[in-house]
Amino acid sequence: MRYDYSDIINLPHHVSKTHPQMSTQDRAAQFSPFAALTGYDDAIDETARLTGKKLELGEEAKEILDRKLQYLGRIISEQPEISVTYFVPDEKKDGGEYVTVSGNLKRIDEYERVVILIGGERIGMEEIIDIESELFTGDFYEGYDFRE
Repeated sequence: MRYDYSDIINLPHHVSKTHPQMSTQDRAAQFSPFAALTGYDDAIDETARLTGKKLELGEEAKEILDRKLQYLGRIISEQPEISVTYFVPDEKKDGGEYVTVSGNLKRIDEYERVVILIGGERIGMEEIIDIESELFTGDFYEGYDFRE
């Protein structure tokens, strides 16, 4: 018995009259790898994603931040431009990241303990680690009597 295909080698390629020919892309898809564990790659990526820990401010840093907030509260009608660095907790795992947002101060809500910017950003005072502004250069705010 011979298997050299000499009896069919020169015959024309068969084309079905009832079924349409499959596209090259669909034919290639038959041989693509099978993902048995859907979502596994996403879970690995989420586990590998790094989050930072929330820093605890020392007493001196808390006092300076409190002074800045008090001063801003006194000049709030001027809507000063500030940059606030604060902690945003991660929704999926422990930790989070620090974000800095800039804008003009609209309001300081002592009851809800939030700083509100004109753009609508609401920042919890417990999450704030620093507030920067041109107003705080040199010893300008340090020499101000905040007890009034």
